[in-house]
Amino acid sequence: MARKVFYISDGTAITAEVFGHAVLSQFPMEFEAITIPFVETNTKAEAVKKQINDSFITTGERPLVFHSIVKPEIRDVIYSSEGLDYDFLNTFVAPLEQQLGVSAAPVLHRTHGKANHSYEARIDAINFAMENDDGQTLKHMDKADIILCGVSRCGKTPSSLYLSMQFGIKAANYPFTEDDMDNLKLPEALKRNKGKVFGLTIDPVRLQEIRQSRMENSRYSSLRQCRLEVKEVEMLFKKERIPYIDTTNHSVEEIATKILDMTGMERHMF
Repeated sequence: MARKVFYISDGTAITAEVFGHAVLSQFPMEFEAITIPFVETNTKAEAVKKQINDSFITTGERPLVFHSIVKPEIRDVIYSSEGLDYDFLNTFVAPLEQQLGVSAAPVLHRTHGKANHSYEARIDAINFAMENDDGQTLKHMDKADIILCGVSRCGKTPSSLYLSMQFGIKAANYPFTEDDMDNLKLPEALKRNKGKVFGLTIDPVRLQEIRQSRMENSRYSSLRQCRLEVKEVEMLFKKERIPYIDTTNHSVEEIATKILDMTGMERHMF
């Protein structure tokens, strides 16, 4: 039976989830995750406490409880449950107060609040990524921070959206299609912005699997076509000296981080 894990916060619970997933990924076992955001009142905290305690009674194992709770009174209710508590937020607050010589002044939702330029950067970047997805327009390439290129279904769109949502980066993407293969070259708008172009490639066998789920038994999803397109596009990357990475065995988070590392781009928001 998978071990129960609770991710709890008086905010979005994103912080608890990210830290918790990172820690638990080190262990070769299965976990059943339950995420509970916006635990902002004692009433809701008591309900969560009951849920944790019921899990302990049902399974006989104390559930793991990862939380990032700002309000002390809410935190105390969770502490009083039968869960094994891992308090990410306050684990670091006390030592930092000592080192900085300043008392923390916690404010609910400050981490993901929108009352700053980071929110504006995120929205602008997301809108840009959506408007310039899949080569639907080349009019705004001069305004892009980065332009992702590659064959269809190699991870360009999710990587563009992740870069925009998490880092505030204006990412456009452009696909090389079957029709391009006979005379493969960079469009003029990309050639003019070649310093921003970054390539994505993928193993042809994995590409075929992805395309089969979209257009089964078609020329588009044939292994022969996948191999041809990947080979031609990689040759273009090398000819034009465009940096690129293989996305086959990487998550979208890893792809985005590798892009930032290889290009030296800085995130525009936190």
